[in-house]
Amino acid sequence: MKIDDDNDLKAEFEQKLQERVRQNANRDNLSENRMEAPDQMPPNRPTEEVDKTIPIIEERVEVGKRVVETGDVFISKSVHEDNVTVDLPTTKEHVHVERVPVNQYVDTPPAAVRHEGDTMIIPVIREELVVVKKLFVVEELHITKKLETTHDSEQVTLLKEEIHVNRVAKDTPRR
Repeated sequence: MKIDDDNDLKAEFEQKLQERVRQNANRDNLSENRMEAPDQMPPNRPTEEVDKTIPIIEERVEVGKRVVETGDVFISKSVHEDNVTVDLPTTKEHVHVERVPVNQYVDTPPAAVRHEGDTMIIPVIREELVVVKKLFVVEELHITKKLETTHDSEQVTLLKEEIHVNRVAKDTPRR
């Protein structure tokens, strides 16, 4: 749009300039004819005075900028597979149940559960029919927990991405 306006202005300017040049040429011709025949000149003007039109020309500047390609950049990505061995600790709980015979009469029932170190003891009682009714501890269950840790190896596939950047520049002197 701006270029069209500039072209229109330039064409108009050139047209007016040509008209002025023609007018000046006509006036110069008239002046020469008047100089040859001073009696034909208008009485109000002195003979030495001649009108001339001088066109005033002005240039204008337009400043702009443009994008210049200095090089190319190529980016690529690759995926690599690596097999690695992973050490996974796993914990298992084993319960060892030991039946310990007690065979003892008691007047009151013992506590339902008691602990001695890592061992949990649960008394097992029964009622026996006698003339006198008494509690008799037949046996106790001694339960001991042991923790066992083992190491199992598993093959695991891991993905790793790498980025490659290659810049291609215009020829520049290298050191």
